[in-house]
Amino acid sequence: MRGKAVSGKVITVLCLASFLAGSLITSRTWSPSHNKLGELPEYDHKRRLVEGKAEDIMGEVSKTHKAIQSLEKSISNLEMELAASRMSKTGVEGVSLQKPQSYNHTLQKVFAVIGINTAFSSRKRRDSVRATWMPTGEKLRKLEREKGIVMRFVIGHSATAGGVLDKALDKEEAEYKDFLRLNHVEGYHQLSTKTRLYFSTAVSIWDADFYVKVDDDVHVNMGMLATTLAQYRAKPRVYIGCMKSGPVLTHKGEKYHEPEYWKFGEDGNKYFRHATGQIYGISKDLATYISINSPILHRFANEDVSLGSWMIGLEVEHVDDLSMCCGTPPDCEWKAQAGNICVASFDWSCSGVCDSVEKMKFVHESCGEGDGAIWKADI
Repeated sequence: MRGKAVSGKVITVLCLASFLAGSLITSRTWSPSHNKLGELPEYDHKRRLVEGKAEDIMGEVSKTHKAIQSLEKSISNLEMELAASRMSKTGVEGVSLQKPQSYNHTLQKVFAVIGINTAFSSRKRRDSVRATWMPTGEKLRKLEREKGIVMRFVIGHSATAGGVLDKALDKEEAEYKDFLRLNHVEGYHQLSTKTRLYFSTAVSIWDADFYVKVDDDVHVNMGMLATTLAQYRAKPRVYIGCMKSGPVLTHKGEKYHEPEYWKFGEDGNKYFRHATGQIYGISKDLATYISINSPILHRFANEDVSLGSWMIGLEVEHVDDLSMCCGTPPDCEWKAQAGNICVASFDWSCSGVCDSVEKMKFVHESCGEGDGAIWKADI
């Protein structure tokens, strides 16, 4: 349709009116004024409040997480005390069990107990350990006082108690005062029993966060071991070592033969995952569990398999730490030069340091962390 032409003045007036109307509407919906930098003061204030609340929330989350960990550990301790109380009342197969002394709060509180498994024939091995990675005399006592680390050679008695072997050990103990004597008859085929008794005995003497077992032909860097254990201090049930799953050996006469091989299924099967026996550590609750249930814990032929079987059915965190099974030089030496100092070193072919009496000093000089490392360890 054709109409009258609109004059330029009318168009100008309409545009100006539209602009003013738009400005009015915008000012009502976006009222905060801008500061010199173009920021909106009220918006900036709200943003800062939100950021501050986010930081507060993260702080509270962190506190809550720590509180939960502490609560879990307390609950675990109470569960163990309850189990101990029940066992002390009912006993097992007619045997009356006493509540473990570890719940006696007068026990010495320490960080870790390091039990070095040894035998009557291993005097020279013990001397090689004392000359390298284990402190002796006053330094051993200082380590216990200042760092809460107890180190002892673990051994029982001979089949003829009070005989020549026991008397020789008595003399060595009087000189060094670094033994934990068990009520146990020494013997290679009794290692599972010895391990079980070691943890039970250690728990009854020291209230520790960790209990470690190590063989006397293994080289250990104590500073690295302490630092590694400290990482898991908040965990109530932790099992630390080099986890493996070797074959179940069925043929009689083989080294590490398992007489109860049929319990592991078909021929050719492997064991469940467990820490290799040269060195491993467990937390207080697990050591206490072993102490409480000692009479009914089954012992397989191999000590490391036995311990693994005691852990496998429990709510336990298995920590596979390969720094606990380094080889001897050049393996541990290369790692040390790269800044990855090993916790423990040994030769797989010998299940320890081959010819450890002669070679332990060489391994220590090549792969050791330095004599002052244990004193600087943050635990």
